[in-house]
Amino acid sequence: MLIKLRKTYDRYPSQFWLLAGGMFISMLGATMIWPFLLIYVSKRLQMPLVQIATLMTINAIFGVAFTFIAGPLTDKFGRKWIMIAGLLINAIIYLFMIRADTYLSFAILMALAGSAGPLYRIGADAMITDLIPEIKRLEAFALIRIAKNIGVSLGPAIGGILASISYSITFSIAAAGMVFFGTLLIFFAKETLPTQRNTRKTTSNSPKLGYSYILHDKAFVAMIAIYSFGWITSALMWIMLPVYANQNYGIPENIYGLIPTTNALIVIFFQVFVTKKTKRFRTLPMMALGMAFYALGTGSVALGHDFWGFWLSVVIITIGELIIVPTSSAYVANLAHPDMRGRYMGIYNLAWSFARGAGPLMGGWLSDAFGATSIWYGGLMVGTLSTLGLLLLSMRETREKTIAL
Repeated sequence: MLIKLRKTYDRYPSQFWLLAGGMFISMLGATMIWPFLLIYVSKRLQMPLVQIATLMTINAIFGVAFTFIAGPLTDKFGRKWIMIAGLLINAIIYLFMIRADTYLSFAILMALAGSAGPLYRIGADAMITDLIPEIKRLEAFALIRIAKNIGVSLGPAIGGILASISYSITFSIAAAGMVFFGTLLIFFAKETLPTQRNTRKTTSNSPKLGYSYILHDKAFVAMIAIYSFGWITSALMWIMLPVYANQNYGIPENIYGLIPTTNALIVIFFQVFVTKKTKRFRTLPMMALGMAFYALGTGSVALGHDFWGFWLSVVIITIGELIIVPTSSAYVANLAHPDMRGRYMGIYNLAWSFARGAGPLMGGWLSDAFGATSIWYGGLMVGTLSTLGLLLLSMRETREKTIAL
């Protein structure tokens, strides 16, 4: 076992493991807060769910806007300092959330958080793509997911316990985690932005005009659009479910925290195994299969009435997560030209930014208009449509390859 772990460690550069360790730290801090953020805000403001959910929409709007800014910045100025800026800004935001007590103050903080998030995510994805050759990227992204999910396995459980005591302690510890990871990057990470000499061969025959080059790839844009639409199911599960379980079934934060912990543990123990199986198959059919599990898991929440019912729903979507996330990350990384990795990853990261805005807004509206259970029927419909869309794209890709032969 130790020999196998050593071989795995030796397959990747030390900076990759620095990123993996740092992502564990940052995810530990972040997941102490985000599963319970809407519960915290709803208790502070005493407003209807649909109005509280608009804070996530504000966060997402700024996330989408800054995604288009973060990509070019990362490609021009490098990955390292963009990531550090994102981490430190988030730490400051967490500290200010302790004192926020009006809708306006939370709206400003959520807008700033949405602006800072893409800086870190896009920089990290681009740095991993720089460090790891194409043949190893699927496994590398799977390992990064394991590192993140070790943090996720602990974060919600710790955060739920601390939140039942004091949200101030939770925000302070999360901020400290972001600062610590940022400090590690300052002193130990090296910039990985490819030099012009290294990228000249790839780019000399294919001039690029910012995002316009990427947006002319109709197949890629269609995949991102369908994937982003389907990712609303993920936002419903991770943002709306904690509030739904708390308000409708009285499940407290310290108990609910065990549900995302289960998700993370499944990823830790099964991600590498699943990735080894899925890499044998074409990307789009595997993404469709993963999205189908998301649709099924989201819809199944409507049948749950207690902790174990919601726990089972999250287990179902976790199977989809094991299939779809590293597959889609590696797919985009392999498409990206070396001098445009930040922008490709920026477009890819729009999926979560869009879902984080649209999901809570859709869920809040469905809940207020048709009852809380309708959230999950809406998620089932969204996931099913996305699954069908990915299958149609896969069929078109097969047909085009057949014609080309």
